Amino acid sequence: VQLQASGGGLVQAGGSLRLSCAASGRSFSRYVVGWFRQAPEKEREFVAAISRSHSTYYADPVKGRFTISRDNAKNLVWLQMNNLRPEDTAVYYCAGGDTIILSSYTSPSAYRNWGQGTQVTVSS
Repeated sequence: VQLQASGGGLVQAGGSLRLSCAASGRSFSRYVVGWFRQAPEKEREFVAAISRSHSTYYADPVKGRFTISRDNAKNLVWLQMNNLRPEDTAVYYCAGGDTIILSSYTSPSAYRNWGQGTQVTVSS
Protein backbone atom coordinates (compact mmCIF):
# COMPACT_ATOMS: atom_id res chain seq x y z
CA VAL A 1 0.00 0.00 0.00
CA GLN A 2 1.29 3.44 -0.96
CA LEU A 3 0.08 6.50 0.90
CA GLN A 4 -0.09 10.13 -0.14
CA ALA A 5 -0.96 12.97 2.23
CA SER A 6 -2.39 16.29 1.15
CA GLY A 7 -4.41 19.23 2.41
CA GLY A 8 -1.87 21.18 4.40
CA GLY A 9 -1.55 24.94 4.26
CA LEU A 10 -1.35 28.20 6.16
CA VAL A 11 -4.18 29.06 8.53
CA GLN A 12 -4.72 31.50 11.36
CA ALA A 13 -5.05 30.31 14.92
CA GLY A 14 -8.57 29.10 15.57
CA GLY A 15 -9.00 28.02 11.97
CA SER A 16 -9.51 24.60 10.45
CA LEU A 17 -7.88 22.32 7.91
CA ARG A 18 -8.70 18.85 6.66
CA LEU A 19 -5.85 16.58 5.70
CA SER A 20 -6.37 13.64 3.37
CA CYS A 21 -4.41 10.43 3.07
CA ALA A 22 -5.03 8.56 -0.18
CA ALA A 23 -3.99 4.93 -0.38
CA SER A 24 -3.37 2.64 -3.28
CA GLY A 25 -3.70 -1.10 -2.97
CA ARG A 26 -6.47 -3.58 -2.32
CA SER A 27 -5.52 -4.39 1.27
CA PHE A 28 -6.12 -0.90 2.65
CA SER A 29 -9.15 -1.97 4.66
CA ARG A 30 -6.88 -4.19 6.78
CA TYR A 31 -4.57 -1.32 7.64
CA VAL A 32 -4.32 0.70 10.80
CA VAL A 33 -3.70 4.27 9.65
CA GLY A 34 -2.05 6.89 11.77
CA TRP A 35 -1.20 10.55 11.52
CA PHE A 36 2.07 11.81 12.91
CA ARG A 37 3.67 15.24 12.89
CA GLN A 38 7.16 16.62 13.13
CA ALA A 39 8.06 20.17 13.97
CA PRO A 40 11.54 21.57 13.28
CA GLU A 41 14.17 20.14 15.60
CA LYS A 42 11.60 17.92 17.30
CA GLU A 43 10.94 14.21 17.15
CA ARG A 44 8.08 12.82 15.13
CA GLU A 45 5.05 12.50 17.38
CA PHE A 46 1.79 10.62 17.27
CA VAL A 47 -1.36 12.60 16.49
CA ALA A 48 -4.18 10.15 15.82
CA ALA A 49 -4.90 6.64 14.56
CA ILE A 50 -7.85 4.70 13.25
CA SER A 51 -8.15 0.95 13.35
CA ARG A 52 -9.60 -1.50 10.85
CA SER A 53 -12.87 -1.40 12.79
CA HIS A 54 -12.85 2.42 12.80
CA SER A 55 -11.89 2.76 16.46
CA THR A 56 -10.06 6.03 16.95
CA TYR A 57 -7.21 7.13 19.18
CA TYR A 58 -5.81 10.60 19.81
CA ALA A 59 -2.83 12.23 21.42
CA ASP A 60 -3.83 14.34 24.41
CA PRO A 61 -2.90 17.71 22.83
CA VAL A 62 -5.38 17.20 19.98
CA LYS A 63 -8.28 15.50 21.76
CA GLY A 64 -11.50 17.38 21.20
CA ARG A 65 -10.03 19.37 18.30
CA PHE A 66 -8.98 16.75 15.73
CA THR A 67 -11.06 13.96 14.23
CA ILE A 68 -9.74 11.03 12.23
CA SER A 69 -12.02 9.09 9.91
CA ARG A 70 -11.77 6.67 7.00
CA ASP A 71 -13.67 5.42 3.99
CA ASN A 72 -12.33 2.02 2.98
CA ALA A 73 -14.36 1.98 -0.24
CA LYS A 74 -12.52 5.12 -1.36
CA ASN A 75 -9.16 4.20 0.19
CA LEU A 76 -9.13 7.49 2.07
CA VAL A 77 -8.38 8.63 5.59
CA TRP A 78 -9.00 12.17 6.77
CA LEU A 79 -7.79 14.25 9.66
CA GLN A 80 -10.15 17.11 10.42
CA MET A 81 -8.30 19.71 12.45
CA ASN A 82 -10.32 22.41 14.20
CA ASN A 83 -9.37 25.22 16.55
CA LEU A 84 -5.79 25.06 15.33
CA ARG A 85 -3.04 26.51 17.48
CA PRO A 86 0.45 27.76 16.58
CA GLU A 87 1.90 24.72 18.36
CA ASP A 88 0.16 22.50 15.79
CA THR A 89 2.58 23.81 13.16
CA ALA A 90 4.49 20.85 11.73
CA VAL A 91 4.86 18.55 8.77
CA TYR A 92 2.07 15.99 9.00
CA TYR A 93 2.54 12.42 7.79
CA CYS A 94 0.10 9.59 7.32
CA ALA A 95 1.31 6.07 7.89
CA GLY A 96 -0.17 2.60 7.73
CA GLY A 97 0.44 -0.99 8.66
CA ASP A 98 -1.48 -4.24 8.73
CA THR A 99 0.23 -5.89 11.71
CA ILE A 100 0.07 -3.11 14.28
CA ILE A 101 -1.23 -4.01 17.71
CA LEU A 102 -3.10 -1.56 19.90
CA SER A 103 -0.22 -0.98 22.27
CA SER A 104 1.93 0.17 19.33
CA TYR A 105 -0.47 2.61 17.68
CA THR A 106 1.47 5.63 18.94
CA SER A 107 4.89 4.36 17.84
CA PRO A 108 6.21 5.50 14.44
CA SER A 109 8.35 2.39 14.16
CA ALA A 110 5.23 0.19 14.14
CA TYR A 111 4.07 1.59 10.81
CA ARG A 112 5.46 0.07 7.64
CA ASN A 113 4.16 2.44 4.99
CA TRP A 114 4.57 6.20 5.02
CA GLY A 115 3.35 8.96 2.79
CA GLN A 116 5.20 12.15 2.06
CA GLY A 117 4.50 14.94 4.51
CA THR A 118 2.22 17.91 4.13
CA GLN A 119 3.07 21.19 5.82
CA VAL A 120 0.63 22.75 8.25
CA THR A 121 1.43 26.26 9.45
CA VAL A 122 -0.72 28.02 12.03
CA SER A 123 -0.11 31.71 12.50
CA SER A 124 -0.87 33.53 15.74
